[in-house]
Amino acid sequence: MKLLVPVKRVIDYNVKPRVKADGSGVELTGVKMSMNPFDEIAVEEAVRLKEKGIVTEIIAVSIGVTQAQETLRTALAMGADRAILVLTDASPEPLAVAKILKALVEKEAPQLVIMGKQAIDDDMNATGQMLAGLLGWAQGTFASKIEITDGSAMVTREVDGGLETLAITLPAIITADLRLNEPRYASLPNIMKARKKPLEILAPGELGVDVSPRLTTIKVSEPPTRKSGIKVASIEELVSKLRQEAKVI
Repeated sequence: MKLLVPVKRVIDYNVKPRVKADGSGVELTGVKMSMNPFDEIAVEEAVRLKEKGIVTEIIAVSIGVTQAQETLRTALAMGADRAILVLTDASPEPLAVAKILKALVEKEAPQLVIMGKQAIDDDMNATGQMLAGLLGWAQGTFASKIEITDGSAMVTREVDGGLETLAITLPAIITADLRLNEPRYASLPNIMKARKKPLEILAPGELGVDVSPRLTTIKVSEPPTRKSGIKVASIEELVSKLRQEAKVI
């Protein structure tokens, strides 16, 4: 079974983002970038499925600037077989990303797409659901456990008050939650091998997708500074402050 894993290049999760001085966006110059953590979990799950003999080929896909090749090489070092970069200097919105992935699915004909539930740079949590809608495929979102059997997948996901298990028919889209697994570190030999694995570069136009933005960012600003809290001696004092000072009750 062929499996496709989209991966996104984002600001490393250990870096505190800074807003540009003109408020036009987040500063990326000189900032450490890495693979979106949820996508890293998706790659790990794909590799585990291959190690179990369920998956025969893993294709890592990224959409973005030339430097996104580094993110794809990381996926290749973890165990992906080959990679595709859809090269663009634009920042495609979720619908454009979903349309590009739809075109790649039609080109590569995988039976399963595993991807992070969201990217940590915009937290939109939309692409997987849009891709499932465009393809008309089943979807299992926020997966914390995946079991693949003949022609179907059992996806366990967290819901309010417990766990929900879905049976979905392949082909399908599954988005990964944090609890799905713990990604492996790529070994040095695998990093060296990844340099020789095939990496194809395409343009959005070759896939027939227009990545022109439909949204306009008006302003980006830092969140307001949080005020320090206080301790109260009793419930009565707490109620009094909520009523007299905060005026919320």
